[in-house]
Amino acid sequence: MNWLIVSLTVLLSLFGVVAVYSATYFRTSEYWEKQALWVAGGILVFFTVSVIHYRWVKWAALPLYITGTLLTALTYTSLGQEHGGAKCWLRLPGIGTFQPSQLALFAGILTVALFLSQFAKMHPFLKLLSIGAIIGGPMLLTIKQPDFGMTLVWIPVMLATMFAAGMPKRYLLAVLLSGMALLPLVINFGLKPYQRQRLVTFVDPQIDPQGASYAINQALIAIGSGGFNGKGFKAPNTQVEQGFIPGTTVHTDYIFTAIGEQWGFLGASTLVGAFGLLLMASLFCAHKSADHYGLVISTGFATQIFFHIYQNIGMTIAIMPITGLPLPLISYGGTFLLMNMVALGLVNSVWVHRREVV
Repeated sequence: MNWLIVSLTVLLSLFGVVAVYSATYFRTSEYWEKQALWVAGGILVFFTVSVIHYRWVKWAALPLYITGTLLTALTYTSLGQEHGGAKCWLRLPGIGTFQPSQLALFAGILTVALFLSQFAKMHPFLKLLSIGAIIGGPMLLTIKQPDFGMTLVWIPVMLATMFAAGMPKRYLLAVLLSGMALLPLVINFGLKPYQRQRLVTFVDPQIDPQGASYAINQALIAIGSGGFNGKGFKAPNTQVEQGFIPGTTVHTDYIFTAIGEQWGFLGASTLVGAFGLLLMASLFCAHKSADHYGLVISTGFATQIFFHIYQNIGMTIAIMPITGLPLPLISYGGTFLLMNMVALGLVNSVWVHRREVV
């Protein structure tokens, strides 16, 4: 086992329960109790996946990709549920509500990694076209919901996996520049008015302080009021407790706001540092991988977790536009937590089997 990944995964997920509790205990015990059960199950999943050989996942990559894409398409039916203005949730009888685009992204990483490892000698341009065909369907389904945040995650993840697989840098630069050129079209024709308004308020948070800019301004006030040491765990009369941060999102998208207010700069920077160690340990596992497949999936999952961290924390301190991306291992939510546990378990599995000769 890579005990650094093991310890950080367990500690961060347990701290997530504490964070959800501190943000919601004064209203209800439902959220932190459910989160505690998900964490217990997630840790079990993490250890189980860690001891399973990651190469076995190759057989599940394509079925998972097809399943994730089909389930994402089902959000357009009567089974789909709207959350935060985007119809990105799916309710299946007997299973419950979950976000299938997260499964589609997870499976997309596995499928692209499988393709890159199997066709390593293919011409780079053909590789690029093939990867575009693989990720095009799930990305279009996700942006149409419209879930701009989850769509954005695909871009750095795919760039990182292709970089790890040895794709020439000029092709990666061409993809990046093409994406930047298409961004105005996506913003104007692929997003709803409230999502475009979020981009406007990101540029100027004071443009509508009582409307579109309300959430980001309150988040900045809450985090800033935490100071260096914070107001203290379960401190009374906080921005969170008084409801200035919406109760529907404070334990999901804005969980870092509650952490910053109660634990201050010291607690928030410690959390960021722990995430940094987890990411470096994941990339070290990729470096020590016994084969190409392990290298690519470890890099892909590390990038996915990194972008979620950067985007979630960034939107609460006004360095990124507001999107509905949760904070890995910390935010409330069973589907996302389990996906991250499986991903980190696979990274750990790459380390466990690093000395095997291919």
